[in-house]
Parts: sequence; C-alpha cells; structure tokens
Amino acid sequence: MDIISWDSVSWVWDYAVPFLLILTVLVFVHELGHYLVARRNGVYVETFSIGFGPEIFGWNDASGTRWKISMVPLGGYIRMFGDEDATSRPGADLDTMSQEDRGKSFYYKSLGQRSAIVFAGPLANFIFAIGVLMVMFMTIGQPFSSPRITEVLAESAAEAAGLREGDLITSLDGEEIERFEDIVMIVSQNPDLSMEVTVDREGGVHSFMVTPSLEEGTDRFGNAYRVGRLGIKGTMREYVQHDPLTAAYRSVETTYTIVTSTLKAVGQMIAGTRSADELGGPLRIAQMSGEVAQYGLSTVFWFMAVLSVNLGLINLFPVPLLDGGHLLYFAAEAVRGKPIGERAQEIGFQIGLVMVLSLMVFATWNDLSQMGFFKFLQGLAG
Repeated sequence: MDIISWDSVSWVWDYAVPFLLILTVLVFVHELGHYLVARRNGVYVETFSIGFGPEIFGWNDASGTRWKISMVPLGGYIRMFGDEDATSRPGADLDTMSQEDRGKSFYYKSLGQRSAIVFAGPLANFIFAIGVLMVMFMTIGQPFSSPRITEVLAESAAEAAGLREGDLITSLDGEEIERFEDIVMIVSQNPDLSMEVTVDREGGVHSFMVTPSLEEGTDRFGNAYRVGRLGIKGTMREYVQHDPLTAAYRSVETTYTIVTSTLKAVGQMIAGTRSADELGGPLRIAQMSGEVAQYGLSTVFWFMAVLSVNLGLINLFPVPLLDGGHLLYFAAEAVRGKPIGERAQEIGFQIGLVMVLSLMVFATWNDLSQMGFFKFLQGLAG
C-alpha cells in the first residue's frame, strides 16, 4: 500500500502551496509594517519570524535582528527588546533595565510611538491591498459593466419594485452607482432589506423602493452562501485600464468598499441577521487559494487584496493578543494617565487567547462541515 497517494500530493501542490505563498506574503507585509515603524522609532527588534514554533532556518542582519522561517506557517510576529514572548507581553526585567537599554525598548517609548508601531501592521495590509489593486487596474484593468439594466427577470424583486429594461441605475441605498459591480456589492450584502433605488429612465429621474430577495446556494469553492438578489442583468463585463492617478483613486475607493462591506457582514453576523456558517478558517482559505490560482492573475490579485484587508481588520478588533487589544490598552492608558496593571493585562491576554483559539476552532469546524468531512465520517460509520 502506498503511504502517500497521488491525490494527496496533488492537493498539496494545488491548494496548500498557493495558500502558504499568499499567506506568507500577507504576513510578511503585516510584520514588516510593525518592524519598519519600530526601527524608525529606535526600537531594537530581536526577531522577525514568519510562522510560529521551532525555527526551520534563519539569519542575523547587521543590526542583530534574527530573520527566520518557523515550523507552523499560520501567522508571524516580531519580538521587540523587552518582550517576554511572541505575544509582545512585557518582560519581567523591564524595571531593572539600564538607561541605555530603555532607549531601545518598546515599553519605554511614548504612548504615541507605541501606538504607531502597533497600528503600522494593519496599516501595511491596507496599503498593500491598495497597491495590489492599483497595479491590477493599470495593467489588467478594473472590472467594469454599465449599470444599465438589460433584462429584468420574471417574478424578481426588481420586477416587483417596477424596474424596467433600459433603466440606468444612478444610486442605490444612498450610494452613487457607477458600475454594475457596485450594484452587486450592495445588493449581495443586504438580502431582505428595503432600500431606495434611483434610475434614469428616458431622461427622467425615478425612485423606487426595492427589497432584494434572499438566495441560498453553494459557490464554486463548495461554500454555502446567503446573498441578496435583485433579479436584473447588465452588459458584458469589461476590464478598463486606468492611468496611475486614476488607478490610485480607484484602488483606495475599492479598498474602502471592501472594508465597509466586511464590517457590515461582521455586524450582521453579530446581530444574527447573517449566518456565522459563512465564517471561514485556514482550510477554506487554502481551498480558495488553490481555486483562484487557476482562474487567472486578476482573480489572484483581487483575492490577495481582499485577504489583506481582512487580515488588517481582524488585527484591529479590540481583542487582547491582537493589535487592536494593544491599542485598547493604550487608549485606557491615555485616559488613566498610566498603563493598565500587569495583572489586568495578563488576564486580558488569557481571555484574548481563549477568544482567538475559540474563533479558530469554530471557523475550522465550519470548514470541515462545508467540505463534507462529517458526512464522510457518517458514511464510514455505515
């Protein structure tokens, strides 16, 4: 019997490798943001690691920083002078540091400097997303379809609202519409939510109230989804190349749209109006990484931008252990005039660790469910 089958080797090459490549780039960008701002503020960075756990290989640069690749490739960290461990908790020897050592320690920098260093990681992810989209819009082009309706499906939300073929949608839910893709973005996030749509109909302006219907199904990655649908069709999608200035503006605009849409989806999950089953973990991201790699460079660019924005946003959530948790402590320090006590920080880190691990377990459970793993086990059980 073969210990390693051809299918398993193929899965590693088609899914695991693209996932690790994409994740490594995004983690490197995130940690590089922390590193550059830390160095700019005179902080000595002891370790720059891609991954966690035992080191696979690494090297020391001229400043003494250890750059390394570690065994578990699901994240990364920088360890600054005075940190106790990879979670950036303060070490026990801070009080006994010499004046010289305090000058290169993160914990003896001003509140503004520390905040800038922590915020730099998520910010780097947002800047990277803007850069990737900008390159895409200048070379491959930005997806563009006219917002004019070419067909209204029978018994659809659009037909019920009074929309017609030939209508040019100019605004939806208070948002100005330039592309058919804008309509899809807004409608997909708002099933069963009444919204106003304004159209240009033969030179006249008309407004209607429309409620996107709820559609449930499975996407090409095998993931269940619940999205809103109007029941309209537009023109064929084109890719419009932009000059650098326009591409920069459009990439910032698109990144902002990704941020607001993601936050809205998270809010809907918290409120219970959107299923948390859509929350994916590393297995589903690996699956999607392999799939998008087969759909062309534009899809890879888009996926990397969206994933980079999500990595930046997740790290800004006010959860101890994440960047947002550190910023929360700093905000409390600004209000109190002194840092949060060590005991309170320790409890916060423990709570944060439980929250992050619980979220990972839940997301992985979702991944296995979506991939049919539990049905497979039931089948084996007879």
